[in-house]
Amino acid sequence: MKIIPIRAFEDNYIWTLIKGNNAVVVDPGEAEPVLKYKKENELNLVGILLTHKHSDHVGGVRTLKNKFDLKVYGPKEIENLADIVVRDGDIFEILDEKVEVIKTSGHTEEHVSYLIENNLFCGDALFLAGCGRVFTGDYEAQYNTIQKFKELNGDTKVFAAHEYSKTNLKFADSVMPSEAVSSAMKLVETLEKEGRPSLPSTIGMELDINPFMKAGSFEEFKKYRDIRDGF
Repeated sequence: MKIIPIRAFEDNYIWTLIKGNNAVVVDPGEAEPVLKYKKENELNLVGILLTHKHSDHVGGVRTLKNKFDLKVYGPKEIENLADIVVRDGDIFEILDEKVEVIKTSGHTEEHVSYLIENNLFCGDALFLAGCGRVFTGDYEAQYNTIQKFKELNGDTKVFAAHEYSKTNLKFADSVMPSEAVSSAMKLVETLEKEGRPSLPSTIGMELDINPFMKAGSFEEFKKYRDIRDGF
């Protein structure tokens, strides 16, 4: 299975899973980039995985559903778009690959992530050196989500939905500077110059550079989240 990023808006990635001529997209916030990539690469779009309800993640779904015979998987908060509503612990197959659903609430109430082999598609729940804003106000839920990510294998690849890496690393350097953070910034800047995504990272990398993953308590996590919101 190949995993390809399709860029959307200013900083979104629509991660595209490809096996043979069949493809599945994650969080298609707009349809046009997906349609263009599908046509150029002669792919059959057979499924959509949705992590949460925000428009920059679901805005292209109706157009794609109207054009193609495909299945849409997503959490209860977008059951109007999902053919199959997924819940924590669900396991299903897509492209002949096992998909495990992990509830990763905090950014939104029903946010989910998808684990496929050692590939984590986590929407806005986890970023390189960061995590999503807690729009629910339920900071404990987001903290608990981070604890779930900590339990994954260190080599798990983290396919976040946004290219926020430089800003997140600047924040990380301001609250817990380290050689690992400096090295990550150099790498991200090199990739940017080459026109390449900074993602995926890995869980192991996040444990080294991500203040929210390194926080030793809920209070420390909340402190970093409050500072980051005003950064």
